[in-house]
Amino acid sequence: MLDFAIFAVTFVIILIGAVLYLYPSSRSASGVPGLNPTEEKDGNLPDIVNKGSLHEFLVGLHDEFGSVASFWFGRRPVVSLGAVDRLRQHINPNWTTDSFETMLKSLLGYQSGSGAGVTESMIRKKVYEGAINKTLENNFPLLLQLVEELVDKWASYPKSQHTPLCAHLLGLAMKAVTQLAMGSRFRDDAEVIRFRKNHEAIWSEIGKGYLDGSQEKSSSRKTHYESALAEMESVLKSVAKQRSGQGSSQSSFVNYLLQANLTERQVMEDGMGFTLAGFVITANLCIWAVHFLSVSEAVQERLYHELVEVLGEEPVTLEKIPQLRYCQQVLNETVRTAKLTPMATRLQEVEGKVDQHVIPKETLVIYALGVVLQDADTWSLPYRFNPDRFADESVIKSFSLLGFSGSQACPELRFAYTVAAVLLSTLVRRLRLHRVDGQVVEARYELVTTPKDDTWITFSKRN
Repeated sequence: MLDFAIFAVTFVIILIGAVLYLYPSSRSASGVPGLNPTEEKDGNLPDIVNKGSLHEFLVGLHDEFGSVASFWFGRRPVVSLGAVDRLRQHINPNWTTDSFETMLKSLLGYQSGSGAGVTESMIRKKVYEGAINKTLENNFPLLLQLVEELVDKWASYPKSQHTPLCAHLLGLAMKAVTQLAMGSRFRDDAEVIRFRKNHEAIWSEIGKGYLDGSQEKSSSRKTHYESALAEMESVLKSVAKQRSGQGSSQSSFVNYLLQANLTERQVMEDGMGFTLAGFVITANLCIWAVHFLSVSEAVQERLYHELVEVLGEEPVTLEKIPQLRYCQQVLNETVRTAKLTPMATRLQEVEGKVDQHVIPKETLVIYALGVVLQDADTWSLPYRFNPDRFADESVIKSFSLLGFSGSQACPELRFAYTVAAVLLSTLVRRLRLHRVDGQVVEARYELVTTPKDDTWITFSKRN
């Protein structure tokens, strides 16, 4: 499975810390070209901090040293792979655990699936994926309702009104994830707002504070994080307890986990994983997709014609979504152009080799996905938003290898694709999307790639 290829993102810092703790240091970089340590104790940590993010550091590293490069995190060498061909040599499609699960559950103090046997891990993963699929199947009308409510709101605005895209789509994603995951309790806006505040406190500390140890130096930040985590866990435990006696008539994500005979604790842990990652990935896929459509009128109009041809005036259904091939191309290109998740990690379990370079056992290997997604050797005109590139089967294969599409895509990303497809199929048939003149949208490379500031947009009615 290649779930790790989507969700590892900047949790890499946490995994690096775990590696440094669990394994002895090594001074051998195995001859892989790269940077010497800037400082004896911290390695190239000051260089990463100076670049602003690990992704931006990796861009410079691969520009200087090529597609296989090394650097030092503390006293330990790290190997980074920055081209599809190099990743193809390293990726093992039979891996049964992913680094997202390992890092996230380690951070939260949970037992990760890596400590279980292969059979147990596969069963647990199938339960998790099956619960997400059933949740979408049985709650699709609710998802459509949430989207239509937002589009109705946008349709009521005058053409000149600037709409804060991030704020609105973060709200949609949080409502969708909480209501589908935990049920009608989260139809109450106060519950959603409280849950989102705790989510933000946890997610922001996962994305910062571990690189430079700043959280440990701030007792107030650490207390705030621990308090938010405890409250979010309490809510999930309460939902699991409440729903454990309700039988099979309920169709939330939590209910499907309970029906699989997971313990209350396991339900809470999986619920945390889905709500933490599912929300952020869904929100930002929707934000970037709408933004890119607003600046590409030709793509927007072609998508409109496909939607009318396939759906007519009828609402989109789960069964119709696979027929929206150009819509899928738009979403694939959104993930690629935005570099939605710019990196993944894998701990080298046995000695391996990429080209002529030997990678010793227990070396941390980074998949520099943000670098790969804009590699000119793989993508023609890589900085241009061009959904037509995904009409090429070889491009689809490369994208799938990275874990962004097809059967190898992780369940949270498939959830996000479904929400985004419902949004675009509803929105584009009713409204034209217009960018705000003079607006420059810059990216922030954190847990996932997000706009640095809110993105503004205007709408006009089609009829």
